[in-house]
Amino acid sequence: MHGKLIPAEGGRTALRFERVLAHPREKVWRALTESEHLRAWFPADPDLTGPAGEKVVFRLTAFPEHEPTSGEIVVSDPPSTLEYTWGGETLRFELTERDGGCLLVFTDVFPSHEGVEANEMIGAWHAALEVLEARLDGREIGWSVWDRAAELAAEYA
Repeated sequence: MHGKLIPAEGGRTALRFERVLAHPREKVWRALTESEHLRAWFPADPDLTGPAGEKVVFRLTAFPEHEPTSGEIVVSDPPSTLEYTWGGETLRFELTERDGGCLLVFTDVFPSHEGVEANEMIGAWHAALEVLEARLDGREIGWSVWDRAAELAAEYA
């Protein structure tokens, strides 16, 4: 369930997580694409329900003082594969049916190896995925996502 850094095309670095979720792919797909669900676990609230090629605006709900960034949906194959760009990163979510639920494989490909704050990124995405899973389960979290991300970054160090 822990994230790991892996090599990606063009000498880039990717962060990869795999999680088995006790929910059907369709429910997880909605949590990954619909802004009202994204607000619960993702640091922005874009609408990712569109087709490949559609432009997307990311308004950072966690950091409203930051200017919105843009991206584009690269792959949208409901309810199995979603890939989009966000700034210089490429995020990919793959959902495969498994044991009454699904396997989520999340990959974040960074624009270059330089400047990747690996432990911070791993901790932040790890915490976000914990919140996603809790929300899918109907559980509230009793901790700060940012405190949890810092705690996890220290563990990954």
